Amino acid sequence: MHVVATLSLKGGVGKTTVALGLAGAALHHGIRTLLVDLDPQANATIALDVEPTTATIADVLDDPRRSVLRRAIAPSGWGEGLDVVVGAEQTERHNHPDPGPKQLNRLARALSRLHELPDTDPDDDDPIGHAAGYDADEPDAYRLVVIDCPPSLGQLTRSALTAAQRAILVTDPTMFAVAGVQRAFDAVHTERHRGNPELQPLGVLINRVRPRNAEHDYRISELREIFGPLVFSGVLPDRSAVQQAQGACLPIQAWDTPGAREVSAVFTSLLGRVLRSGRGIGRPGASPPPPIS
Repeated sequence: MHVVATLSLKGGVGKTTVALGLAGAALHHGIRTLLVDLDPQANATIALDVEPTTATIADVLDDPRRSVLRRAIAPSGWGEGLDVVVGAEQTERHNHPDPGPKQLNRLARALSRLHELPDTDPDDDDPIGHAAGYDADEPDAYRLVVIDCPPSLGQLTRSALTAAQRAILVTDPTMFAVAGVQRAFDAVHTERHRGNPELQPLGVLINRVRPRNAEHDYRISELREIFGPLVFSGVLPDRSAVQQAQGACLPIQAWDTPGAREVSAVFTSLLGRVLRSGRGIGRPGASPPPPIS
């Protein structure tokens, strides 16, 4: 199981769009995926068109037992193979500015329950069903976990970085981009040295790029000059298809327009990079992921 966080410490750059696009690409390529909606705005939960659950990520952070986690997971409306740990406004109560180690480790503890065997908790008589995305024949129920973080560096984002192996730093090509990426990069570096040595920045993804826009070209060049190969070569173009697909509660991969196909190609490339970075992480002897074509 490979855990990746989508991260931005500057609001409005399309961080949730990246989380949804990556999850949609995984669904399209048959990679069983769990999206954890850690943002109190819960926009990812809304876009994924999930049914009501008896618990949310806020309850999981209160009590990270597997029985609570099970009740917070719902199948997405996008199709079988993509499930959601449902977000809620109440998650904000866990966003303390200076959390202790016990608070920071709750999400990692909860996610570790995903591959525990046997398939029931000692305190829970109900088996974890296939409808919630679990398969009793698979020690790892999910190949990929995507965590959508809030745009702030409190307990929630730091919890995600404590649980993740990779972080995607999302930005847009504006005058504040460099400062936002630097803060996010520093946050990853800090959590790596505080106690999660597996954590690494996967790269910087630039979103909402307009072609033939001098300001955007300048900011992209600036980011590449400062952060070098950490900046992905592929950028996400600013296309109305993204908002249209989200408004229809559909993955961008299912929105059949030229703009949607252009955006989908970037997410396919991103998924390939995520999966390649995950080789060697997880169960001993686990087979490498299939190529993405």
